[in-house]
Amino acid sequence: MKRLVVAPTKSALLDLERQVRFLEQGEEMLERKRDLLTRLVHERLDDVRRRRRQAHAALRDAYEWLTIAQLRMGSDVLRQASVGLEPAVSVHVCPKSSVGVEYPSLRVEKRPLQPVALMWTDPSLDEARRRLAEVAEVLARLGEVQTALWRLLAERKKTHKRVNGLKYSVIPSYAEAIRAIRSTLEEEERNSLFQMKVLREKERPGGSR
Repeated sequence: MKRLVVAPTKSALLDLERQVRFLEQGEEMLERKRDLLTRLVHERLDDVRRRRRQAHAALRDAYEWLTIAQLRMGSDVLRQASVGLEPAVSVHVCPKSSVGVEYPSLRVEKRPLQPVALMWTDPSLDEARRRLAEVAEVLARLGEVQTALWRLLAERKKTHKRVNGLKYSVIPSYAEAIRAIRSTLEEEERNSLFQMKVLREKERPGGSR
């Protein structure tokens, strides 16, 4: 804890006491922010776990249909059929913020499947394409909530560090300086009272001179 070097005056004492009240209010606000961030982190963590399960299931189903299409059509025909196809989904990224933390918000739109102008295709290809489009949407949503979770975690860590800095370093150093100034002022007041007492005794008739 770094000690503050302040002149032991009444004005300095009042200024330090005012600053300590401000710092304590700041600590209280940061603690509320940290608690809110903790709640948001837990909510996002549950959402991430849920979307990861969805992503695993969607990937499994999509690759099953892609395997079927590959077996029925052959790798060369499947590769030729995929040439020139437009993306099956469009993703728009918009900024969003929560508790002062900014993260991307996605708007995902599925596009109609583009016809494949190639002979020897199989219906399993269209099903595989539909499933892969669903995978793209699920992965985009997963990336959205994971990014929000990482940024909320980083902000919570930073806020927690600030709270600890105020609680265990800054505010105690101010409190120690206030105690030191009060002690000095009280000692000066006692000395002044003692000197006044001595002077009054000297001024009394018969007092020592």
